[in-house]
Amino acid sequence: MVTRLRALATRWTTAVPVLAVALLALTWGRDLPGVVVALATVILAGAVLAAVHHAEVVAHRVGEPFGSLVLAIAVTIIEVALIVTLMADGGDKSATLARDTVFAAVMITCNGVVGVSLLSASLRHGTAVFNPEGTGAALATVATLATLSLVLPTFTTSRPGPQFSGPQLAFAAVSSLILYGLFVATQTVRHRDYFLPVARQGVVLDGDAGHEEEPGGSTARISLGLLGLALIGVVGLAKGVSPTIESTVAAAGLRHAVVGVVIALLVLLPETIAALRSARRDQVQTSLNLALGSAMASIGLTIPTVALASVWLSGPLVLGLGATHMVLLALTVVVGSLTVVPGRATPLQGGVHLVLFAAYLELAINP
Repeated sequence: MVTRLRALATRWTTAVPVLAVALLALTWGRDLPGVVVALATVILAGAVLAAVHHAEVVAHRVGEPFGSLVLAIAVTIIEVALIVTLMADGGDKSATLARDTVFAAVMITCNGVVGVSLLSASLRHGTAVFNPEGTGAALATVATLATLSLVLPTFTTSRPGPQFSGPQLAFAAVSSLILYGLFVATQTVRHRDYFLPVARQGVVLDGDAGHEEEPGGSTARISLGLLGLALIGVVGLAKGVSPTIESTVAAAGLRHAVVGVVIALLVLLPETIAALRSARRDQVQTSLNLALGSAMASIGLTIPTVALASVWLSGPLVLGLGATHMVLLALTVVVGSLTVVPGRATPLQGGVHLVLFAAYLELAINP
């Protein structure tokens, strides 16, 4: 046991969270020169990767689908903290930041992560197989949350512009929490078998199949603590480098909405890697749990958080999508439904989702 703990302590995934918190303590509240910003960015990226690694260690300990849930919540905590941090300092120009980041997370997960997972698994194994009951339930919940939180504000009339009134925002926040809670209960208690990987002959596999040896209790507890340190480091360092991100986007002549895309890409890149690894092991259901679970958590946890934060944050909170993004969302839901129904997918379905993701990125840069 002592040898294993010492080996754990020497890994970069242990050193980086500690280093991130140390750098945060040294730079908090200060204007950072370019060299320090570059260093903070490198450590921030390392802290994100370390956070996801430790979330996976905890996930291996608790098993699937709890593992996907742990990882999705960990990633969403990072995302929500970044959004609130940037909104607190951004004023009116950050009014659309929550909308842009949440929508970016939905497009990245439902098209980018789903597409690359289906494409990788089907190219490697002929077809990608998964459980349509669990995946369909997840997609339906994502579609409902996205419509309630991001589409309806464009059409409500209580407030000028694509904004909710106070009671409407409270309803959206409570509804998001209720739906997310119901899904978690369905995924982990009543219908857990719907979210376990499926073998090609249709037999449900053990959720831990294909993983390395399950970590011990001490290792899992250490990883849980390091996960917390990594999250603190990511949020704090992101606050320090956020002015550089915004100035870089502005200098490139891009819209401020691209800041939300950058945040979502940064936060979800490690999760994309985790989903791709599962797909290559022919555990596509785990990949889809990660993708759709993250999209759901992004909406279900971000909207209530920003609704609460709007009480003390200055400036408006714009949540309604424009016409172009609503078309992309509708097409994503329709295509996703057709992908899910058969319970298996070919490279074509993966390619379709990736083209939708590419279209989103193109329109984000050139609206």
